[in-house]
Amino acid sequence: MANLEERLNEVKLIAKGPKAQFKKYIAAGKKVMGCFPMYVPEVIAHAAGMVPMGMWGAQTEQKLSKLYLPAFACPLMQSNMELGLRGTYEGMTAVMIPTMCDTFRCVSQNWKSGVKIPTISFSFPQNRKLEASVEFLETEYNYVKERIEEILGTKITDEALEKSVKIYNEHAKLMMKFADLVPDHLDVITPTVRHWVMKSAMFVDKTEHIEIMKDIIAGLEARPAYNWTGKRVVLTGITAEPESFLQIFEDNGLAVVADDLGQEMRQYRTLIPDEGKTVMERIARQWNKRFACPLAHDEKFSRGDHLLDLCAKTKATGVVVCLMKFCDPEEYDFPLYNKQLREAGIPSLSLDVDQQPTNYDQARTRLQAFAEIL
Repeated sequence: MANLEERLNEVKLIAKGPKAQFKKYIAAGKKVMGCFPMYVPEVIAHAAGMVPMGMWGAQTEQKLSKLYLPAFACPLMQSNMELGLRGTYEGMTAVMIPTMCDTFRCVSQNWKSGVKIPTISFSFPQNRKLEASVEFLETEYNYVKERIEEILGTKITDEALEKSVKIYNEHAKLMMKFADLVPDHLDVITPTVRHWVMKSAMFVDKTEHIEIMKDIIAGLEARPAYNWTGKRVVLTGITAEPESFLQIFEDNGLAVVADDLGQEMRQYRTLIPDEGKTVMERIARQWNKRFACPLAHDEKFSRGDHLLDLCAKTKATGVVVCLMKFCDPEEYDFPLYNKQLREAGIPSLSLDVDQQPTNYDQARTRLQAFAEIL
């Protein structure tokens, strides 16, 4: 059992150096499945013996991707495309790409044209409350399964799927437990450290990350609760990167006590349910149970309520919106939940997040002012 300091240093190295982790798996003879954002069925690839690894772009100049995508396309997709065209992902066995919006649809085809890594594309149904949507997604997931079997030349059994479902649910529960512990340990879990813990999960086989999280949780539970006297905020959006962006929070005495980020807790707060005639149907039903996400149609629009609940639970006095540039679903949501937050007396601040190198000086000035009013 490693101690807390050792584990936090480990997740830092993984989060800051995913390429080394990738090469380690390749050298060990592992097959790696690239996973575009968001909600791809990693559990199916895991059941096939593969290591699913997240593909959330990087801070990089976008040159080659401009041959395929317009300048106003989602920065995440541009960055992934750029890295793919440069050969950064060479060695991956395949990639899964969900067609969740217009840009995703373009990238799923552009990738096939420009990058020589097999693509597995599929669609999520947006009428999620219909039983027919479960049947549709189960069919899509069976296609994903068949493509993986075809690429690997193997069969994915129901027993293997059941085992992987248990692993993924256990991991999600540990991530939720960690998130619950953070507000009591803000002396140790700074915004950047919290991000390293979350991000590292994307680059490590879940069975390995489970052991890491057990040690981190045990280390935090062994420490007395810390009396944080600074300001507390909740983050919402797609991502809160790069690290220099999160450092601004620390410089201004702002603790991140919870998040509603696509790259972080949105992935873990909904388990694969127990009900379902088949294991694949249960995996499909997870999509129907997701909530408060602009990429999953919600007739009741629960995102504002969810943010208010997070603020109440963690004693946060403000919400910082990490608004991914050119992300239409996120931009459409903002006026609705921002109105709810203001009516409830919770200040909010919207900051643009990009995937190209920048110094974030404007964000620093605005966060300084925001910290003063909390």
